[in-house]
Amino acid sequence: MTTTLSDLDRPQPDGADITARAISRRNTGADAVFAHATRAIGTSVLVVTGGVGLFLGYQAIPTFKRYGLSFFTEQQWSPDTDTIGIAAVLVGTFQVALVAMVIAFPLALATALYISEYAPARLKPTLVSMVDLMAAVPSVIYGLFVALLIMPYAADLSIWFDRNLGWLPIFEVPGGQADAPIPALSQYFFSAFVAGIAVSMMVLPMACAVMRQVFSQTPPGEKEAALALGASTWGMIRTVVLPFGRGGIIGGTMLALGRALGETIAVALIISPSFEIKWSLTEQGGSTISSLIANRFGTASPSQLSALLAAGLVLFLITLVINTLAATVVNRSRSGAETD
Repeated sequence: MTTTLSDLDRPQPDGADITARAISRRNTGADAVFAHATRAIGTSVLVVTGGVGLFLGYQAIPTFKRYGLSFFTEQQWSPDTDTIGIAAVLVGTFQVALVAMVIAFPLALATALYISEYAPARLKPTLVSMVDLMAAVPSVIYGLFVALLIMPYAADLSIWFDRNLGWLPIFEVPGGQADAPIPALSQYFFSAFVAGIAVSMMVLPMACAVMRQVFSQTPPGEKEAALALGASTWGMIRTVVLPFGRGGIIGGTMLALGRALGETIAVALIISPSFEIKWSLTEQGGSTISSLIANRFGTASPSQLSALLAAGLVLFLITLVINTLAATVVNRSRSGAETD
C-alpha cells in the first residue's frame, strides 16, 4: 500500500507500508509546451551554426588541397596569377578590430558606469534607449558618416601621430612626409585607423549593454555598506561595482571584438584594398577578410569562390571561438564573487 504524505502523521498499524508517494518532476501542460519549444529553438540554432560551418568547410576543401599552408602565409590575393593567400587580410582584420576596441572599450565602460551609477533616475531610460538605438543604425550609415565627415579629421590626427609618435611602427607612414609644410594627406586616408573608428561606433552599444546589465545587478547591500564606511562614489565603484562586474566587462569586450572582426560594409566603404601586410595603422591601404569577400564575391569564378569561402571559414572559426569564450566568461560570473 502506498500512502500520501498526510497519512504519515497518522498512527500506522504494525507492518504497514508507509513509503511516500513518488513526486514526478516531468513538465506538464504549459510548462511542457514551453520546455519543448525552447529546446527546439536551441537545437535549431546549433543545427544552423553547424550547417554553416560544414558548408564552409566543404566548399573550402579544393582551396586547401591546392594551396595548402601557403594559403595562410601568402600575402597577395591575385587569382589571375594563381597566387592566393590571406596573410595580409588576416592581419588587417585584427588591426581594424584592435583600433575599434581601443576606442570603444573605454567609452563603453564609462557610459555603462555613468548610466548605472551616476545618471539621474529620470534620465536612465532615455540614455539606455539612445545606446540601444546606436545598435539599430545600419552599418552602411556609419561607414558613410566616417568616410564623408570624420575621415579628414582622422587624417589630421594620423599626421600628428606620425609626426610625434612616428618612431613606433604602428604610427609611421612611409612617404607621408609628416614634417613637411604640406604633408601628403592622401597617404593618411582610407586606412585601418579610419575603418576602426567606424567599427568602434558599431561595437560600442553591444559592449555597453552587457557591462551595464552586469553593473545593475551589483547587490545594493554591498554598495550601501561601502558608502556607509565612508567610501566616495568612485571608491564604491572601484571596490564593489568593478570587481563584481569583471565577468561582464570581459564578456562584453569579447562579444564586441567578435563583432568587430566580422564587420563588412563599413570597412569595405572606407579602407583602400591592398594585399600586403602594413604594420602601420595610419597608412593608406589594407583589407579585411569580410571586406575581401564583399568586394570579390560578385565577380568570382568557381575556384575563386572556393578561396573566398575558405577565408570565410577562417573568420567563422575565429569569431565562433571568441564568442564562445565570451559567453563562458559571462555565464561563470557569480553575483558578488569578487567582492567577498
